[in-house]
Amino acid sequence: MDKFFKLRENKTNVRTEILAGLTTFLSMAYVLFVNPTMLHTTGMDLKSVFVATVLASVVGSLLMGLIANYPIGLAPGMGLNAFFAFTVCAQWGIPWQTALSGVLVSGLVFICLTISGIREKVINAIPAELKYAVGAGIGFFIAFLGLKNAGIIVANESTIVALGNLHSAPVLLAVFGIVITVIYMTINLKGAIFFGMATTAIVGMLIGQIEVPHQIVSAVPSVAPTFGQAIIHLGDIFTPQMLIVILTFFFIDFFDTAGTLVAVANQAGFVKDNKVPRAGRSLFSDSAATVVGAIFGTSTTTSYVESTAGVAVGGRTGLTAVVVAICFSLSLFFSPLLGVITSAVTTPALVIVGILMIGNVAHIDWSKFEVAVPAFFVILMMILTFSIATGIAIGFIFYPITMVLKGRYKEVHPIMYVMMALFILYFIFVV
Repeated sequence: MDKFFKLRENKTNVRTEILAGLTTFLSMAYVLFVNPTMLHTTGMDLKSVFVATVLASVVGSLLMGLIANYPIGLAPGMGLNAFFAFTVCAQWGIPWQTALSGVLVSGLVFICLTISGIREKVINAIPAELKYAVGAGIGFFIAFLGLKNAGIIVANESTIVALGNLHSAPVLLAVFGIVITVIYMTINLKGAIFFGMATTAIVGMLIGQIEVPHQIVSAVPSVAPTFGQAIIHLGDIFTPQMLIVILTFFFIDFFDTAGTLVAVANQAGFVKDNKVPRAGRSLFSDSAATVVGAIFGTSTTTSYVESTAGVAVGGRTGLTAVVVAICFSLSLFFSPLLGVITSAVTTPALVIVGILMIGNVAHIDWSKFEVAVPAFFVILMMILTFSIATGIAIGFIFYPITMVLKGRYKEVHPIMYVMMALFILYFIFVV
């Protein structure tokens, strides 16, 4: 195992990797409940989508661990499933079966681009400053996501966002979780994030805010209602509207995955000479998981930014991802136990990881305005638009512009000019 995953080379061990895998799984376990519920609004069978979600996550995480040797867990993407359910199916009236076909095609296109090396070249063409900005932006984004899900931050008509109800027991539980995890981190407790989540869950059960599971094992539901529908309805995708759907899946998944990969690689210290090692393998894993997920019956599968929680615990190799896959597979049989993983439990992990990730801003040369502008917009717009992909798009449009105006156009990779043009077209015709 040490030789296959290169544990010593990455200065880690089996115990650390297992702890990291458990932490990553717990941080992203909410997808097991949120994804089926969201896709169920389209008319898809709830239990079938649950099984499809698990299987897509298992396959994707296994591929990421065994092929790419990265500590990244995969599962159906939250922003992508929202687009699938509420835009493609609800607003545009496209049947969920046809929408799944669109997901399948986008995954196949990704595989082709990955095998050709185009996706890896694109990621390596991104300047270091923007990679650091992406990492910092995702840090702010997931911290905001955690605070929002826990009700600590809420919507407000006057100020857009505001402080939530601190007299609410679920909110207080999340606040307790953040405080106890901060204490664990400050005293350098090994696995502080994981133990912070565990402590929060236990306290939640003791005070009655988290239901104590009455059942441990349950039967595995059938995936038959959704299995294969993406293949059966491939003939329905040849319309201008479906072309837009596929392109949107393509854009969002491409840059969500790229952003997550860059963020995790930076945090783990993998990036050398502004290049992400084994990027092609990790991108192939992501693409293959999307294809498998679509066939089983779920929206686009992508790399999860919550993987940074496992990296923060010490995960450095694919063994972390394999542990994530094992945990997902066990969830098929022990789904009642996952009920204790509420937003109050995951919020401390997301907030602490956000704190750790924003350290990337220290590597950005803010004294150079041509660099500061795109980096600033990457970070700010991720939060304000609640979209990693949108933040990347806006920042990447500004980068070539400011660099050219500064006379540094030769330092801009040609791919960045192409990406700027594509993003502009994306905002004109798609958004």
